[in-house]
Amino acid sequence: MSTLNIGFVGVGSMGQCAHLRNYVTIPGVQVVAIAELREKLREDVARRYGVQKTYTSAAEMLEAEQLDAIVASQPFTRHGVILPELLDAGVPVFIEKPLASSVQVGERLVAAVEASDTWAMVGYHKRSDPATMLAKAEIDRLKQTGELGAMRYVRITMPTGDWIAGGFADLVQSDDPLPHLETDPPASDMDETAHAEYVSFVNYYIHQVNLLRHLLGEPYGVSFADPAGVLLVAESESGVTGIIEMDPYSTSIGWEESALVCFEHGYVKLELPAPLANNRPGQVELLRDPGGEATPKRTIPALSWVHAMRQQAVNFVCAVKGETEPICDAAEALEDLRIAREYIRLLRGQ
Repeated sequence: MSTLNIGFVGVGSMGQCAHLRNYVTIPGVQVVAIAELREKLREDVARRYGVQKTYTSAAEMLEAEQLDAIVASQPFTRHGVILPELLDAGVPVFIEKPLASSVQVGERLVAAVEASDTWAMVGYHKRSDPATMLAKAEIDRLKQTGELGAMRYVRITMPTGDWIAGGFADLVQSDDPLPHLETDPPASDMDETAHAEYVSFVNYYIHQVNLLRHLLGEPYGVSFADPAGVLLVAESESGVTGIIEMDPYSTSIGWEESALVCFEHGYVKLELPAPLANNRPGQVELLRDPGGEATPKRTIPALSWVHAMRQQAVNFVCAVKGETEPICDAAEALEDLRIAREYIRLLRGQ
């Protein structure tokens, strides 16, 4: 493909600042159309980013345009409503995390993807941070070589903080009222209170649920949920312990998310910036202490000034072109919903 023609479905705050502004700067990519219900917002955003065609609905856009891919930044509570319609276009679709607001809807979406002629990528941008990409490659290498011994432990810490980090500074705003939107039905295996807690959990912590499996490199299950809602304890398929610390403290300024992957004789430490921080990658620290007469080494590789959301857009484009696989597809994202369901069951007893 000499030029990749992409259509956007939804250009609200995340649609603009997490996605659109990155796609319009990727060489060989042209955002040819926007579908957005809010008229003033639609036209103002199109004017800001030089998008020539605008439509009031996804259906209208898909009927009129020949697209190579679709980016649909929509509330995850309505993925079950809109994703099947987008899959009918027969081109790759990018959606935000998580896959859905319940396991049941997620299962239906995976079935819809498998029945289609295309695929969907779920937006776990932390996987696309240059620091995560480097850390993952090093973890996989260490597992293969065994030079630091076996993997023993993975800890992810995610305190609350300023996740926007100035990322909405150039947001195009509008006072257009948002029409009522159809959303997915609640989970059939939870009462209203439990489902509300489930939706809150997947909204805030599904990134960490996904990142834990990514760093482990294998499936895991939840073995403990502390009653305070701070700690999720997991055990991987091969017996490695993992934990997710959820909001153990908070910061009013800054963002202090981290992951620590421990081997017998060293570790890979990952620090991630605020989700909407621009032109700033995370940081990786490597400790190698094999013992004997070897000198321990602690290194911090230098990384390019590329932020995760931009690299995520590049990764989606590469997958659309067939150069790589999607970094997280719908089937894998469904596993995150199942882990979240396990956690709520242990936490609430239902």
